[in-house]
Amino acid sequence: MSDAEQPKRTGGGMGPAPVLEARAVHKSFRQGPREVRVLESVDLTLNAGESLAIVGASGAGKSTLLHILGGLDEPDEGEVLINGASLWSLSGNERSRMRNHSLGFVYQFHHLLAEFTALENVAMPLLIRGEDTGRARQQAAEILGRVGLAERLDHKPGELSGGERQRAAVARALVGSPCIMLGDEPTGNLDERTAGQVYALMLELNRELGTSLLLVTHDRTLAARMDRRLELHLGRLHAMD
Repeated sequence: MSDAEQPKRTGGGMGPAPVLEARAVHKSFRQGPREVRVLESVDLTLNAGESLAIVGASGAGKSTLLHILGGLDEPDEGEVLINGASLWSLSGNERSRMRNHSLGFVYQFHHLLAEFTALENVAMPLLIRGEDTGRARQQAAEILGRVGLAERLDHKPGELSGGERQRAAVARALVGSPCIMLGDEPTGNLDERTAGQVYALMLELNRELGTSLLLVTHDRTLAARMDRRLELHLGRLHAMD
């Protein structure tokens, strides 16, 4: 494992075990008669409370890597561990439960359901988990308040601005207190000023809640605000200054 992927150490000891690991992950896709290798022996670690950016050009495989780390796509080789549990050794139901409890996702497009209010959208992961409706709505209202949407609980996505919709998406990702939040170009659909505000919000919540944050982005300026930065190039991760 390269220095770029080494977990941070604290004090004089070896530090905490990582919350997320990728070990020798390979992934290829078929394009007609050609096999295109997208990921080549990728190793990665993410520690509790850490923020990590993975940058790279369009088509470099950033989204593919994020989907594998989040249990949405299976690697051809290698393994992904969340809190020490090998993700792809779990059954489909176990993996879904792991995603619901341990992972929060934010995408470039908010993916809020148009027919539901902000409160209902954010409460949905808890309802899927089987939590009491009243408690789920209470937790959703609390996290929406933390992202500045306390006055917008009953508004549907079409009644929210782009930045507000993305704030609601961040709230939905965090409502279940996951140990990891994964973001796929989460500010890529916003203007520069609003993108900066949403990015600042995610970093603030990362510090306040201790949720580990892993984002893939092409924006090196925003990536520079993270604890660590890696670049995905020709299927491999490289350390950045």
